[in-house]
Amino acid sequence: MLITELERFIHEDLGDDDTSCSIVPEVWVHARILVKEKGVLAGLEECRQVIDYFGLEFEPGFDDGDAINPGDVIVDVWGMAPDVLRAERLSLNFLCRMSGIATVTARCVADAGGVRVACTRKTTPGFRTFEKKAVRLGGGDTHRFNLSDAVMIKDNHIAIMGIESAVRAARKEASFTKKIEVEVSSADEMLAAARAGADIIMFDNMLPDEIKQCIRILENATLREGVILEASGGINPGNISEYASTGVSVVSLGSLIHSSHWLDMGLDIL
Repeated sequence: MLITELERFIHEDLGDDDTSCSIVPEVWVHARILVKEKGVLAGLEECRQVIDYFGLEFEPGFDDGDAINPGDVIVDVWGMAPDVLRAERLSLNFLCRMSGIATVTARCVADAGGVRVACTRKTTPGFRTFEKKAVRLGGGDTHRFNLSDAVMIKDNHIAIMGIESAVRAARKEASFTKKIEVEVSSADEMLAAARAGADIIMFDNMLPDEIKQCIRILENATLREGVILEASGGINPGNISEYASTGVSVVSLGSLIHSSHWLDMGLDIL
């Protein structure tokens, strides 16, 4: 992360009157960050940046993306006690939050059986880069980082201008390098999107059986070839295998980020 971004996070956590750390004597200590829960590690590089900022020594026991288990030592840290305490919470926030996302992503990837698993733009403002990085470390796809990465024609676009005119306008205005994706909620919308030349068709908030039926219709109309099919909406770790088996190429779920719990870790001074 940029140094300005790091310093903003640090100031947010320390404030202007850090008495809780300033009362601690300037003694050299050895600390460890320990895992308390099975998962996939993410956020180690961000943890390193925080620890480096405070001038502490850093020795990792794992790499980002590694499987971790209770009792594993993620990092050994040495330095002056007040600085270790100042670095503690922010380091753990990155590790616990990002590892939680990477862990649930890895589980979904395993359950999807080869179908690509993607997150969405339902992210925490100001923290999107780190949340999407955690998805990637868990084996998932980051999807769009922002609105500029692809043209997404959603229900409100369709309500305003219709599928055909929206795709036509996108083809005219967007760079040839950008894919055009259309969100559909019925077979009729799907066929309209395919005939208009959409690169990606997203089945939004449709049941698995409805998606299977739509794909059959698309194939019978000889419009399936060359179109990426995505399922999204209502998908979670409990039902992802059902959606992955429909015939789509991608399943995307916001819950990878917005509903993942923090992996339990802690820093102990030895």
